Amino acid sequence: MSEDLPHHTGQRLRSARRQRGMSLRTLAGLSGLSIGFLSMVENGQRHLDRTGHITALADALRIAPTELTGRPFAPNDSATESAHEAVPAIRLALMGMHLGQPPDQAPPSGPAMALNARVAEANRLYHGCDYGTLARKLPTLLGELHVAVEHAPPSGRPELLRLLADAYHPACTMLLKYLGYPDLAFIAVTRAAEATAELDNPLRTALSGFFHAHVLMSAGSPDLALARAEQAADEVERHLGDPVAYALLGELHLIRAACLTQDVRRSGAHRTREVNEHLAEAATLADRTGETKAWHLNFGPTNVGIHYVSLNTDLGRYGHAVAASGGVRPPVLDAPGRAAAFHADLGRSLAHLRGRGPDAVTELLAAERTAPQRIHANPMVRETVSALVDRPLPSRTARELRALAHRMGVQS
Repeated sequence: MSEDLPHHTGQRLRSARRQRGMSLRTLAGLSGLSIGFLSMVENGQRHLDRTGHITALADALRIAPTELTGRPFAPNDSATESAHEAVPAIRLALMGMHLGQPPDQAPPSGPAMALNARVAEANRLYHGCDYGTLARKLPTLLGELHVAVEHAPPSGRPELLRLLADAYHPACTMLLKYLGYPDLAFIAVTRAAEATAELDNPLRTALSGFFHAHVLMSAGSPDLALARAEQAADEVERHLGDPVAYALLGELHLIRAACLTQDVRRSGAHRTREVNEHLAEAATLADRTGETKAWHLNFGPTNVGIHYVSLNTDLGRYGHAVAASGGVRPPVLDAPGRAAAFHADLGRSLAHLRGRGPDAVTELLAAERTAPQRIHANPMVRETVSALVDRPLPSRTARELRALAHRMGVQS
């Protein structure tokens, strides 16, 4: 856990750089970031609160991004602690089961519809950011699905394979983004791809590519992630006769935009233009689909609006992010995870604007109320909270911020 590492991201950066015998000048040249900025980060005067900066530095140092962010973080609340406690059982489930393995137990009792309902519940728990409950349920659910697949007659096997893939996907994203175990997330997405490959369904294959891109991006390889997402999008565009294909294509435009925000070596203007092009394509598709839960996702105009805020934040276009937030109504989605992301990213942007510190704290507190487990585990939010704690703020705001920092386990 991260308590065994230097506490501040800047300290972790300095430690990694010195271990490699690398000067600040060399690191600046390799990462595309300035010597002055890196010096201030190492001295605690600036914070690494943009994913693209973390990715560029990790790539230059040849380390995983988690070595800079300190993930997985030590749990600071009972629900998050419960999720981490379930990880060993999830690890065994992921490593110990694969398609074609002879089942050593009888198939689960009850109709296949019961498994369908449990997979839908797993996806609801994920979108609701109840990671503790989801983590506890996953090992048994994955085990029973594997047994059901291997016992199924040929006619019933495809539906069970779809359910198996749909159970692996929330496992992947929970482990990857919110608990901080990218290697386990890669196993989960690989297991899902194995089930999908047997289905021989182009759209399902593209969906698998979407989740693979998420893993590659979070593991610090936006170039590979972008290539994987583009490959998946090409597949979807060949099968647009299916109405739900438009929602998947829209999500693939969003993840391609996210990949581009992490590539700090592209010229700023070129990168911003490409991001905006993908956002515009996604907005056009969202107008066609409306709000939809296809593929257990949340594509539609609201999610595109949330991405306008988050991606402009990651590009350092803080004023644009705040301006884009005006018409976004996250409750429309009934997905606490997306609502929390909106408030958190808006708070991150406000924290960079002169005189908007109190507004930033308001948004960060709203994000925590909406999905505390997600927000407590977000390294960019933790950096923002740490930066705000050191600023002069109205007394009530300062007290609320210190309380938030304490609940997150963040020290100034």
